[in-house]
Amino acid sequence: MADAAHEAKSEPDIVADLARRLLDEGLACLSLRETRLIVGVARRKRPATPSVNDTVASTETAGDRIADRVARFGGSWTFILLFIAALVIWVALNAFLMTAYARAFDPYPFVFLNLILSMVAALQAPIILMSQNRQANRDRVAAALDYDVNLKAELEIMAVHEKLDGLRIDRLHALVEKQHAMLEELTAFGRGSMHSP
Repeated sequence: MADAAHEAKSEPDIVADLARRLLDEGLACLSLRETRLIVGVARRKRPATPSVNDTVASTETAGDRIADRVARFGGSWTFILLFIAALVIWVALNAFLMTAYARAFDPYPFVFLNLILSMVAALQAPIILMSQNRQANRDRVAAALDYDVNLKAELEIMAVHEKLDGLRIDRLHALVEKQHAMLEELTAFGRGSMHSP
């Protein structure tokens, strides 16, 4: 309901409401992004948008970087192939020791191997979740920066429209002046032809 009322307002009303809020409360009533935007518009300055990589890198810790590397390696074909090779070697070595010496360090049903696999899964899952959380945070930063870029592009387009409107108005004034001059010439010519015999 409030959104419908807000959309029903005309642009001048919305601008007047914002101006009233700014006069009453100052910039404190705005978010940091809105404050930067208003200051930028007031100065007619459009600062460069920072890189997503730079913005995210400035807040990441060593643990974050390690989590990303572990998640990257844990989700690679290299890890899968090494893991399969380790499992095959483990099973083959234990099967060989059991048949050759009737004694293996982890005989069938490979209880110790199951324990190791459970521990790897228990450690790898939270690390992957940490990496996914960081990716979600990175996506939020990227979306905020995209918003800033879109806002700047909109401001640039508005400035171009203002310049084009100014050029059109200047051209129309020149045409009107030219028409007035021609009209005066025609009027003078008409008066002159009326007085001639």
